[in-house]
Amino acid sequence: MKLRPDFRKRVLAREWLAGTFLNLASPLTVEVAGLAGFDWVLIDHEHGPGGQDTLLHQLQAAAATPAVPIVRIAQNEVPRFKRVLDMGAHGVMVPYVSTAAEARAAVQAMRYPPRGIRGVAKFHRGAGFGGDFDDYYATAHERIVGVIQIETPEAIANLNEIAAVDGADVLFVGPTDLSYNMGIPDQLESDKFVAALRRVGEVARQHGKAAGILVHSAALVPMLRELGFSFTALGSDGGAVRSGLLGFLAALRGK
Repeated sequence: MKLRPDFRKRVLAREWLAGTFLNLASPLTVEVAGLAGFDWVLIDHEHGPGGQDTLLHQLQAAAATPAVPIVRIAQNEVPRFKRVLDMGAHGVMVPYVSTAAEARAAVQAMRYPPRGIRGVAKFHRGAGFGGDFDDYYATAHERIVGVIQIETPEAIANLNEIAAVDGADVLFVGPTDLSYNMGIPDQLESDKFVAALRRVGEVARQHGKAAGILVHSAALVPMLRELGFSFTALGSDGGAVRSGLLGFLAALRGK
């Protein structure tokens, strides 16, 4: 499975790229989202129930669609990067990155020597089970997308240093964690939170990076565009299923 040669370039060019989160560990919802037309899908291994067995099937499902699969790992630990990248992820989302040192460690784990410390194995799905390894090795550092989650006030304070890390391609706000850590739970339209978002957008632009976020309300999308966010996800498969079912139930019960 070849890495898309242009996707990271599109990310760094701050092209508007529409995504959604997938937290049901289902290859079917990956395929549905990809065929629906999303530019990228986030397979969630931080809060979702999936494991290595479900991830393989989800990545295989993504390969049948135009959508680019990004995997969120549970923690910034080297072995987690190796597993998801060898299985064919086109990028990794790293939660709770608050310092430049943590961002550098994440990027190092995504890149092969001499640029990083990713373990070298030639027979894996990401490199066509060995058939495409030479090309994969030569180009992976240019094509794999590093998505760094901004979820703490410390991360906001260190934004310039984090954004300066080569390979920290997207400064991705985790709005729930960030708002709770700021003491303003879920107040995404408050002046304080919008100021933080504005800073993320500005710093990303200054460093030639993209600003990203997940939101669950379409009403926030125009504001995000104005603030410079381009790598934006709306909703999740779990949320879509639940809201759809609740709507069906309300109609059946006449509510």
